[in-house]
Amino acid sequence: MIVGKHIIAEFYGVPEELISKEETVRAIVEEVVDKAELTKVGSVYKQFNPHGVTGIVLIAESHVSIHTWPEYGLVNLDIFTCGDTSKTEKAFRLFVEKFKPKSYRHYILDRG
Repeated sequence: MIVGKHIIAEFYGVPEELISKEETVRAIVEEVVDKAELTKVGSVYKQFNPHGVTGIVLIAESHVSIHTWPEYGLVNLDIFTCGDTSKTEKAFRLFVEKFKPKSYRHYILDRG
């Protein structure tokens, strides 16, 4: 029985200005959660000094988490949803569109 879909991704060559500051990362993540029609319960973000961000969005369907390393152009991303798993894939496509990585790798896991 499959209860959810989990996408684990690494984005490479992401423009530094998109992933250095909490307010920019937050805006992108929150927009993707909204556009993917995920049900946000709450979120927490942490700005690192001099740059880099960690964030997690608790969604009714599970979670979205992000960790950025602007000095490497790197984003580590998790999207896990139960229920309508097409939302997981929609969120992933939106993250690729918004963060504009030069390349990425990702793993799709059926959970359950």
